[in-house]
Amino acid sequence: MADLPNIHVPSLIARKRDGSPLLAEEIATLVSGFTAGTVPDYQMAAFAMAVYFQGLDDAETAALTSAIIASGKQFAYPPGHPRVVDKHSTGGIGDKVSLVLAPLLACDDLWVPMVSGRGLGITGGTLDKLESIPGFDVNVKMAQAIAQLEEIGVVMMGQTAEFCPADKKLYVLRDVTATVPSIPLIVASIMGKKLAETLDALVLDVKFGSGAFMQNEANARKLADAMVATGQRHGVTTIAILTPMSEPLGHAVGNALEVDEAVETLHGRGPADLRKLTLDLAEAVANVDRSQLEQWLDDGTAFAKWQEMLTAQGGDPASSGKLASHIHRAPVIRDVLAKSSGTVTAVDAQQIGQASLELGAGRATSDATINPAVGFDQLVKTGTLIKTGDLLARVHTRTNNDADLAAKAIHDAVQFEK
Repeated sequence: MADLPNIHVPSLIARKRDGSPLLAEEIATLVSGFTAGTVPDYQMAAFAMAVYFQGLDDAETAALTSAIIASGKQFAYPPGHPRVVDKHSTGGIGDKVSLVLAPLLACDDLWVPMVSGRGLGITGGTLDKLESIPGFDVNVKMAQAIAQLEEIGVVMMGQTAEFCPADKKLYVLRDVTATVPSIPLIVASIMGKKLAETLDALVLDVKFGSGAFMQNEANARKLADAMVATGQRHGVTTIAILTPMSEPLGHAVGNALEVDEAVETLHGRGPADLRKLTLDLAEAVANVDRSQLEQWLDDGTAFAKWQEMLTAQGGDPASSGKLASHIHRAPVIRDVLAKSSGTVTAVDAQQIGQASLELGAGRATSDATINPAVGFDQLVKTGTLIKTGDLLARVHTRTNNDADLAAKAIHDAVQFEK
């Protein structure tokens, strides 16, 4: 950040407040000062509010993303390394795609340095799912991550303190100043962390619907287009795929339950919608064609890579497929049965996500404790013909009272047409 110009921060904020564009150098200086502590929180919060109302153009968004990347260390790879790829999802209910996708892509002579996040609110987080595996360590240093990529081609880790620190500081301010739902700020936050992985290609799973941050497809498309533009400006092949999140992905919601379902998919089984989305995303950045990716899922190659990753990061490979049934078995497991017959027309993802959160599978606040055992599995899918007494879902809870509330949530979320 040497040789950046001096700026008068109140004037910069005022210009953005009034809708004037900012220079890349000005944005870089602002973020550098914020990271160093010379630009106080109240000025950065005012800047975020100005952006919330006036937006940023593509060049400004790319500049803010670059400044976030430059605020910390970036992945640096040895000469002659394979292509480096990753995936990002904007979040959904039952979305355990990363757990399948990362080891699958690593079978393809690709490096996958997947830096993931935790869940907040009704959407689950990849790190929370991984931490339901006994011993699995997501607190990986950059040097260790590079060594693991050289060894097995994949690492799944959390954001380190030295990785995009400006983003972490800015998100805290956005969270308490009602500026989270700003597309330029969302783009800079997401793409800053992903592009700091020094990628060759990135595929984005941008979700829309009742269980997604973007409730409608038009806003999801705006977000997708902005992220793609930012990735391309940074020289990274960036592909966005829009996917609906009106019903949960797969049949399981809850940390241990979702890991077990991911393992089923790595064995060539698993829900059809989870398998399809994983293959759609993998195909966008893979070297090989879809048929080869399918073969690696079906013949055990991808599962073997998953087991290698578990071993490399301290996880117990023997736990695969046994988390919900043995290691994190919930005290109360109850079938929820249909009270009438008909075709399932909806399984509301938002209601399922909220119920899962209230059971303890997610966080209402950033410091809340996750219960890996609770949640839902065997969830019915839209389009299924149901008879009275058929299974709608199983609930996994701490108490019978929780099971009663969870069963009511299932009945409320599942809609029929007779």
